[in-house]
Amino acid sequence: MEHVRKPEWLRNKLYSEAKYANVHGLIKEKGLNTICTSGRCPNQSECWSRGTATLMILGDICTRACKFCNTITGRPLPPDPAEPQKVADTIKQLNLKHTVITSVDRDDLPDAGAGFWAETIRAIKTTNPGTTLEVLIPDFSGNTELIDLIIAEKPNVISHNLETVRRLTPQIRTKAKYDTSLKVIEHIASRGFRAKTGIMLGLGETEEEILELMDDALAHNCSILTIGQYMQPSRKHAPVSAYIHPDKFKEYKEIALKKGFKMVESGPFVRSSYHAEKHV
Repeated sequence: MEHVRKPEWLRNKLYSEAKYANVHGLIKEKGLNTICTSGRCPNQSECWSRGTATLMILGDICTRACKFCNTITGRPLPPDPAEPQKVADTIKQLNLKHTVITSVDRDDLPDAGAGFWAETIRAIKTTNPGTTLEVLIPDFSGNTELIDLIIAEKPNVISHNLETVRRLTPQIRTKAKYDTSLKVIEHIASRGFRAKTGIMLGLGETEEEILELMDDALAHNCSILTIGQYMQPSRKHAPVSAYIHPDKFKEYKEIALKKGFKMVESGPFVRSSYHAEKHV
């Protein structure tokens, strides 16, 4: 595929270096991981300058090799038993009012990391009773018993990303399945939680497929949708097929709200955890 040049309007604002350095220093000191860094998020400067971050648990090595993601793939190390409390303590030191937790996929573990997820949520809530919490979870291969371990800890928002349209899922998400993700979203909603999902544009999807995805998510009781621009982390990853203009993102937001989503974040720099505090 021919290289698509990044347009001039796709540029980030600069934010407070002091606050950025404070968050970066504390996370490094605690030996923690963030999807902000491993995923090369375009909002890292903005979010960290506000004193917020999305923390990633269960290590920094993923058992899957999705073609859009910059996280390392390989054989992960055993989970760090001290990590749940380290995460909780970091949130307290950063004085976060809202935080997002995500993880690598751990298909190597008997419970895919669900028990560790539950332990982390408990530690966060005990140490930070005034902090609201969103968890961005893997699909756990569709095992609802494992998902229920997380649901039982009652985070404020539970999200799981579809990432892309049905046709592109097999080539972009490797092991993940589109219908499995829909099942996960539906299960979250069935337990009385606000179900949230996120997608990327610019991977070769059509407008018809985007609208079909919206309908599929709504049919499975998803209420919050985030839409952002895919940006190729490296030449080894899936190429960008198109850079979507901000006006088109606004149009998709209007369509999604009219279709029935309760909340929609849509823009080139939007990621699933962007402005997540609004989704509680």
